[in-house]
Amino acid sequence: MAAIMILNGSPRAPRSNSKQYAELFSKSCRSETEYFPITRTNHLELCRAVERFSDLLFVFPLYADGIPVTLLNFLKVLEAHPPQKKPVISVLINCGFLEPHQNDTAVQMLRLYCKQNGYPFGSVLKVGSGEAILTTPFRFLAAWKIKRLASSICSAQYRTLEVTMPIPKRWFLKASSAYWLRYGRRNGVTKEEMETMQIEGNPI
Repeated sequence: MAAIMILNGSPRAPRSNSKQYAELFSKSCRSETEYFPITRTNHLELCRAVERFSDLLFVFPLYADGIPVTLLNFLKVLEAHPPQKKPVISVLINCGFLEPHQNDTAVQMLRLYCKQNGYPFGSVLKVGSGEAILTTPFRFLAAWKIKRLASSICSAQYRTLEVTMPIPKRWFLKASSAYWLRYGRRNGVTKEEMETMQIEGNPI
C-alpha cells in the first residue's frame, strides 16, 4: 500500500487553509500519510525524507495565478537533490476564485516540472472558493472530493477532480466583497484605499 508524503506549500502553513485540506486528506486516506510544512530552512531535510514515500501530495494555494514562492523555492532544491526513487506527485490546490479552472496554470506548472525532472504525475484536485468553502454548509462537498482524491492516489487510479460552492457568481462576489470590507475595517483600511493601484504611496 502507498505511503503518502503531504507537503504544505502555503506561505502561512501553520494557519493556512491548506493545512485544513491536508488534515481532511489524512482523515480520508486509507494509506499511511505524513504531513510536513515547507519552511525556509527544511528543504534538504524534506528532500531526504521523500525517499521514504511512494507518493507526494503538494497542498497549496494559488498565488498570482501560479505557484507560491514557498513551494517554488523548495522545488528548486528538490531539482538539485532528487531522490533515487521518484514518487508520484499529486496536487491539491485551492484558490479564492469561485471557478476551479482558475487553478489550471499552476497545475500546468507542476506538470511541466514533473515532466522535466522525471516524476510521474498523479491526481489533481482543484478547489474553487477555497478561502470560504470550509466555513460554509458546502464544506461536505470539499470533504467528499478530498476523499475521492485520496482514493485515487491510494489505488493508483489517478484522475483530475474539482469542486466549488454551487452558488451564482453574483452571490459569491457580493459575499466576498463584504468579507474584505470587514477585514479592511478591522485593520484600519478603507474601501477607497483597497481600490487604489498604489502600495504605500507607490504605484504598482
